[in-house]
Amino acid sequence: MSLLARLAPHLPYVRRYARALTGDQATGDNYVRVALEALAAGERQLSPEMTPRVALYHVFHAIWSTTGAQLEPVQADETDAGQRLMRISPRSRQAFLLTALEGFTPSEAAQILGADPHAVEGLIAEAQADIDAELATDVLIIEDEAIISADIESLVKELGHRVTATATTHDEAVDAVARHRPGLVLADIQLADGSSGIDAVKDILKRFDVPVIFITAFPERLLTGERPEPTFLITKPFQPETVKAAISQALFFHPARQKEAA
Repeated sequence: MSLLARLAPHLPYVRRYARALTGDQATGDNYVRVALEALAAGERQLSPEMTPRVALYHVFHAIWSTTGAQLEPVQADETDAGQRLMRISPRSRQAFLLTALEGFTPSEAAQILGADPHAVEGLIAEAQADIDAELATDVLIIEDEAIISADIESLVKELGHRVTATATTHDEAVDAVARHRPGLVLADIQLADGSSGIDAVKDILKRFDVPVIFITAFPERLLTGERPEPTFLITKPFQPETVKAAISQALFFHPARQKEAA
């Protein structure tokens, strides 16, 4: 199989990453092109110890860090989501994008960056802290188990967000958003009175677009192909760091929030 054929499935994604990293599609594409030319000329090789996708990103990073890496983003409104991203320190931005946008594990991101996995986890945490501080918002928690609700509320507050309401039923959730519009919803599926968190979220989304994270012991009830599509789905019992990461990603990448901020 030719080099191009091996890498073709991954090129759209490395282009997406390059755009986010550099702040500009044309600039990002140029670095991807240079990386591919270096591979074709034999100046760089894909590491046999890495998967093809990880190895491609690793080569891209080697090219970018030695020939660029100090690029200034194209001028845009200071509140634009891309500008917010560029204000994160470069190394933290790389680690965050590789895991949050591209879906690599911290271990894979460490391979790409040539860094220690523990260091990469620290970089991701730094990026999440920067994002959470800038995008602090009001949060609605829909959860009928008091202990779990309290745990989630504690995590939300640790990230600098405000919990404006907690709901244990569908009706309580709908009433809560009628009183105060949240910037983020964290929802369970099975609620106290037998009502559905899925139905509550559907009713909320009819009123306005807001990022939603489902935290549930019944993930199969959401994996049906029907809306609302669970972009962020966390299975109970959950790890606190998983919830924190999902909150950062949901707020940063939600299209409506980017539009409002622009």
